[in-house]
Amino acid sequence: MFYNFEELAQNPKSARRPFIVVPKDASQPYAKTEWTYAEAYKVVLRYARWLQETHRIQKNEVVAMDFKNKPQFMWIWLALWSLGAIPAFINSNLRDTAFIHCVKTAQARVLILDSDLQEVLTEDARKQLAADERGHATEVDVLDAYTESRIAQLEPYRASDQARSGALISTPAMLIYTSGTTCLPKAANVNWGKPVAGSRFFAGLNSLKSTDRYYTAMPLYHTSASVLGACQVLGPGCTLVISPKFSARTQMKELTETKATVMQYVGEMCRYLLNTPPSPYDRAHSVRVAFGNGMRPDVWPRFKERFNIPTVSEFYGATEGPGASYNVSNNSYSQGAIGGGGWLLEKLFGGRQVLLKYDVENDTPWRDPTTGFCKLVDRGGVGELVYPLEPENIEDRFQGYYGNEKASQSKILRNVLAKGDVFYRTGDLQRRDHNGHWWFVDRIGDTFRWKGENVSTAEVSEALGVHPALHEANVYGVQLPNHDGRAGCAAVSLGDGKTLDDQTAASLAQHAQQRLPKYAVPIFLRVLKEMEVTGTMKHQKVNLRKDGVDPSKTGSDEIFWLPPGESRYVRFGKSDWEKIAGGSARL
Repeated sequence: MFYNFEELAQNPKSARRPFIVVPKDASQPYAKTEWTYAEAYKVVLRYARWLQETHRIQKNEVVAMDFKNKPQFMWIWLALWSLGAIPAFINSNLRDTAFIHCVKTAQARVLILDSDLQEVLTEDARKQLAADERGHATEVDVLDAYTESRIAQLEPYRASDQARSGALISTPAMLIYTSGTTCLPKAANVNWGKPVAGSRFFAGLNSLKSTDRYYTAMPLYHTSASVLGACQVLGPGCTLVISPKFSARTQMKELTETKATVMQYVGEMCRYLLNTPPSPYDRAHSVRVAFGNGMRPDVWPRFKERFNIPTVSEFYGATEGPGASYNVSNNSYSQGAIGGGGWLLEKLFGGRQVLLKYDVENDTPWRDPTTGFCKLVDRGGVGELVYPLEPENIEDRFQGYYGNEKASQSKILRNVLAKGDVFYRTGDLQRRDHNGHWWFVDRIGDTFRWKGENVSTAEVSEALGVHPALHEANVYGVQLPNHDGRAGCAAVSLGDGKTLDDQTAASLAQHAQQRLPKYAVPIFLRVLKEMEVTGTMKHQKVNLRKDGVDPSKTGSDEIFWLPPGESRYVRFGKSDWEKIAGGSARL
């Protein structure tokens, strides 16, 4: 990948081409907002000299870096690759225990820190990074304005080819951490196959041209913006437009002013954009394709129509996963699907991936009590997506989590369809229809049982999401005293601090009852002032599930419920909870 970058910087045909662009009206303005490939190459090699002379970075050494979205992220990253080192991308939102955990997990001798993030260096953090029980210490260097000015005066340093030699497709290129929605983040070993594949062909963007301007507001510490953003740009040698952070209010303006032709999305971003007031920038941009993952089917057609974006390229994959799927949609035929059909795509992109019957109640793949083997799901059925691995060479396709063997083993399933076989577990329930399209159903652990039926939180969220009063809906199951399974609850955001009035409460109940089976209609609504999401726009559910609907645990959030026989949601209070807890109210 470094040689890709070097060739683009030295080739007269591409050297003057813009490589990095930042919006001019970004929240953190820069004196310079555009760097050509040739200019960026010199900057990277100056950073390489600084890293080599100041910290003596060694070949294959893991170096932690904690940065916001800014050009300096790219300079440090590429400089480390030029030295043969392995960057570990720390989530810039992490603080305290999670922050220290990530640095320690990487076993990094050096942490390069964004000067805008110095608040992470609390007294306790400094002590823990200085040394641990095994005597391992992490040296912290803050990249402030003074250091940057020093680096700018250095002579570029290109390490010899020996510094980068010996790397295989299966060896680590970087560490990227999971979002940590259920526990502390895990460091995924991202092998060289991922960025190389990202640079050459991925998710329908094989037509990415040298003249394209690829805009991302996603955090560079995540796979989406790094492997599928920056690395993808290095294939044709086009331009990467880096926004400091996602803002629904300013994104269409930035897309227009930076002349972006490709925009990256993830999670709920597209819904947030739809919730903004109409603007002159909605259709003034030059975006020809929106590329990303997690666009909900209820959002898809409205997003394309309002913003006049011809193509949506939706992909499915995991940072550490050994496979992926994608769906390039130019019309309404496959909108909402995460993977396409056809024999050629099957051969190229995972014809061997299969769906296994899943036991939701016991939260494990179902096994035949006689044979002990799992069962494949028929077309149209729902199952857990798994990818085959070579039993004798598992690490060829799955490198696991750095320094966490227990977590790595939890993703591996053995003796699945035959004795001795091995599969990688995605942790996702999917469905494949008779046309060969793949559809995301739910995350394992999010689907819950109620009234003897499996309820998909994604399906309920999609059904609620088209109601005009709702900005967002985060669905999960809550435990209730004297009741089996979990009752459906939707944490909803109405925007502008609004709450449920009688008319909206009745409309929502009618809407849900018309679109969902009776058992899937949420019994409870929790009205949130603001939805909690990860840095990549994924809804947080863990704390909401823990709170349940006990009014003593839900703080100032209002709770509504749909009692048996009622036609609208009504307020749920302490006395209602006591009736359920006492067994006098049955749902």
